[in-house]
Amino acid sequence: MDWETWIPQAWDARKKAYAPYSNFQVGAMLVARDGRIFTGCNVENISYGLTMCAERVAIGAAVAAGATEIIAAVVVADTSEPISPCGACRQVLAEFGNPRILLVGKHGRAEFQLSELLPRASTGILDRPGEGG
Repeated sequence: MDWETWIPQAWDARKKAYAPYSNFQVGAMLVARDGRIFTGCNVENISYGLTMCAERVAIGAAVAAGATEIIAAVVVADTSEPISPCGACRQVLAEFGNPRILLVGKHGRAEFQLSELLPRASTGILDRPGEGG
């Protein structure tokens, strides 16, 4: 994993966040299986439930470009400790693989396999044990 190259790309994406309500900016960077890079930032809405997280914005960019397998992700925020993807982002990421994820804050990092953050992501109503982590 080329974290040191990818982290600045996530920070650059964070600068573009639209967060007029929370003033909480998040950036994400994804690496597709073919090596292409996709970034995203959070996009808030006055109807807060319609807010899009940085991770899902990046996934949307990847899918729109034809990439459907993600191998790595970086999520950054200007917090003391690293933040973690919300449950919805974890589930959406799981649709596109079991990426290695690096979470970065001002004073720390944490690295996980997505399946550690969301075990059994593809079981349940679809009854697909063993797929996607």
